[in-house]
Amino acid sequence: MTINIKEDPIALGISSGKKAADLIRESIKEKGSANIILATGTSQFETLNQLIIEREIDWSKVTLFHLDEYLDLPATHPASFRKYIRERFLEKLSPLKAAHLIDGEAGADQECKRLGQLIKKNPVDVALIGIGENGHLAFNDPPADFNTDEAFITVSMDEQCRRQQMNEGWFGSLSAVPEKAISMSIKQIMISRHIICSVPGLRKAAAVRDCLTMEVSNLCPASILRNHLSCFLFMDTAAASLISVLP
Repeated sequence: MTINIKEDPIALGISSGKKAADLIRESIKEKGSANIILATGTSQFETLNQLIIEREIDWSKVTLFHLDEYLDLPATHPASFRKYIRERFLEKLSPLKAAHLIDGEAGADQECKRLGQLIKKNPVDVALIGIGENGHLAFNDPPADFNTDEAFITVSMDEQCRRQQMNEGWFGSLSAVPEKAISMSIKQIMISRHIICSVPGLRKAAAVRDCLTMEVSNLCPASILRNHLSCFLFMDTAAASLISVLP
């Protein structure tokens, strides 16, 4: 794992977005295409803003997947991750080769199977992800399933995860936050060729500390990132504030 600490979320986003762009361009140069994963949420705003303005990426050669989506939430809802990716990314670029978004309103088992078949045909080159306040990756809350070979799974969201979604302003109350979601699995995230993990903000400080210092365990799902051979962790000083010694 390569650790990068920047002074604020904007500087973090510039650095992580530039790194992601370099890796996407590298993949296109090597094999003529790039398959990417995008995360959503407030932590990804600046990273995506930078990626959008990067030059010399032929988006017509890029296939996109995203990490997770609430079950039974309409695509028009302000918290919909499909809505997020369309409005904050896809509509600001020339058309991609393909964008395989999770339909949380389709049958969950059928949707997991559909996406699993697609992503196995398009091995991921660059995954852009974040870390949740409870240490989750995608919606794999602790104790996360480290063993399933399924690419996408249905998960139950714990209260801390649901409170994070409410506190970020996506929902007006805790009761409004769905309890279930479709999520990319831990194993599927980890077989990405490169991982860019962007984590700004003081509210993520404890999760970052645990990610870097705890024993690798499904009780802190993000800790498994330390086992990845090409993971780039970008933090701002607030997110890194509880780390006394970098590993």
